[in-house]
Amino acid sequence: MSNKIKAIIVDDEALARESLRGALMEFEDIEIINECVNGFDAVREVHRSGPDLMFLDIQMPRLDGFDVVELLGKEAPFIIFVTAYDEYALRAFDAEALDYLLKPVNPKRLQKSIQRVREKILSRDGVPGVGESMERLIQQRRERLAPLGRVLIRDGSAVHIIPVEDIIYFEAEEDYVRIHTGERTYLKLDSMANLETKLDPRNFCRLHRSFLLNIDYLVKIEPYSKDSRIAKLKNGKTLPISRSGYNRLMELL
Repeated sequence: MSNKIKAIIVDDEALARESLRGALMEFEDIEIINECVNGFDAVREVHRSGPDLMFLDIQMPRLDGFDVVELLGKEAPFIIFVTAYDEYALRAFDAEALDYLLKPVNPKRLQKSIQRVREKILSRDGVPGVGESMERLIQQRRERLAPLGRVLIRDGSAVHIIPVEDIIYFEAEEDYVRIHTGERTYLKLDSMANLETKLDPRNFCRLHRSFLLNIDYLVKIEPYSKDSRIAKLKNGKTLPISRSGYNRLMELL
């Protein structure tokens, strides 16, 4: 790494970006390589330029700061969150020892945050990406927002937002989940067990260890062999139903 810390600013408000950029001019080792006006731009920019540091606004439309972190995963640089006052967020950041700045940014607080980043980058333990503390914060947020209304998928620098009502079924695929919609399929790094706990149990049923169905797309259940059944879907597909899956399905129907 060069002597300078490459940083990007992510905020949908032009005045907030300008204010932070001005404050950062006091730090000779911080080089602002780009500014992003939304979460989509942020994901693309991190993928493109690989910055060392990201100043990330939390409250943004469509993709907020937490969504950006979740989508970037291990590719995320060091992050300093920037936020207007949010009591829940601040308590969560403090509990997980994650760095944040309140708007308007206080110069002394900014200096302290920059020093922390310098120490992390110089230390052997200073590894960017979504660590355990960030994972816990994201998990807590998921639980607060459950049931899911949408699923976020990253494909390189592209981001897809899939409303859950458009999802026909999920299919387990090793460490990934394949998401089937009427138009195409998507691959997401996630587990079926994790998704099952976040989706509305009134609409999604675990038919089988490998399949999680949106029951709005179920046409009928048919016998397949002496002790097994299959689900016929509106798109013409059929999915296997395990014994426990059948019991769960009967409770919903």
